[in-house]
Amino acid sequence: MIPSPATSPQSPPATSARPIRQAATLIVLRDGAQGLETLLLRRIEKANDQNSGASVFPGGLLDAHDRQLHACCFGMDDLAASARLSIAQGGLDYYAAAVRECFEEAGLLFAHDAQQRLVDLDSLGAERLSAMRGAAAAGTDALLAMCAAQGWQLAMDRLSYFAHWLTPPGMPRRFDTRFFIAALPPGQSVQIDRVEIAEHAWLRPQDAIDPVRRLKLMNVTRRILEQLANFGSVQECLAHAVALRDIPLTMPRVAGGPGGPRPVNTEEPAYAEVGYVDPDGRGHGCHTLEAGLVLALSPRTWRVTAPEGDGPGAHSYFVGSGNADGPWALIDPQVGDAAHLDVLRAAAPGPVRWVLSTRGDLPEAAAQALRAAWPEAEHARLAPGEELRSGELHLRALAPAGDAGARSFLLLPDGLLFTGASAWRAEDLPEQAAWLALARGFLRPAR
Repeated sequence: MIPSPATSPQSPPATSARPIRQAATLIVLRDGAQGLETLLLRRIEKANDQNSGASVFPGGLLDAHDRQLHACCFGMDDLAASARLSIAQGGLDYYAAAVRECFEEAGLLFAHDAQQRLVDLDSLGAERLSAMRGAAAAGTDALLAMCAAQGWQLAMDRLSYFAHWLTPPGMPRRFDTRFFIAALPPGQSVQIDRVEIAEHAWLRPQDAIDPVRRLKLMNVTRRILEQLANFGSVQECLAHAVALRDIPLTMPRVAGGPGGPRPVNTEEPAYAEVGYVDPDGRGHGCHTLEAGLVLALSPRTWRVTAPEGDGPGAHSYFVGSGNADGPWALIDPQVGDAAHLDVLRAAAPGPVRWVLSTRGDLPEAAAQALRAAWPEAEHARLAPGEELRSGELHLRALAPAGDAGARSFLLLPDGLLFTGASAWRAEDLPEQAAWLALARGFLRPAR
């Protein structure tokens, strides 16, 4: 069966950009009998909620009134908070929102009394504490009034900035979330709200991510739990967080492939390519290379992956002007068997006028098969610097340093360099080369 292309140059236009909402999350830790434990809250099941039923850390959206809480914050002002988060202003809003959301959802309040001791909420009694939490959940002004009435200040000095994540493009809802980390205040017990949260658990990070436990975990939660699993105690983890300096923004991307769509994280080989192919998150990228995969890398470049044993082998590339009528060049045709030649013929976006090879002349059997498939195609052997130009198609042949018999082909103005198996040194790459299209593997930035 000939596979359908993973995407098409005639893809529908992107939908309007989804708004990105600002959020804050507080990771609460304690030392358990068997090591570090973290608080996880299971969200109430809700329709049309992409995180329904997931186990999460306490947190939520910034409130328009969180800035009013600055007046009762201790240990950090907005200037210092903004500098820590590398933003111009409003950094203290994130700290305040993290503390507020933790109190609303889990009943834990990071606050000092007049003697700068963490408040002992358990001593207040369940009824009084419930009333206070209910009032705080009803509005930020209530939390501000409560702190004023009790003589409390929000303990920002107990929070350490830990991570910064942005929901991938294309998701129904996108959140720009700052993650903070803190130790469980003594004299406080978790009291969930039963409105947004169904239940809670204290778990070792390695137990939370164990498939046996079958927790529903968002990608960001799982990744942070994997980080936390490296620490043996709260003190060790907090010392690490305090020592962090520049905390980068982490934004996964979503791509399809075996098993269906999933997040592709920044360290995965497919990450850069997915960003190139599908910057808006419309679902056109692939997280795994498979034999027979046909993928439009751009309107002017299509890639076909050949079979090799039980897995994918080398790539072939169709390069053209971006329309079905214009001429196309086929770079490195992989025609080891008749079935794959059928795949190549079906994948051709338009008439093939040139056949190019990065390794010199093709074997005679392959050349004959290609002549039968595309009788009008010229099997071109380009000298270094020689170009193919037709309409929007502009290809330049290059010779990698130290490999005079090999050829690479630079697609201008896209900046794609089709390298074959040649290993280019960074200092030898042409200035126009922005991306490397390799014989095997995913696209990657040239530098």
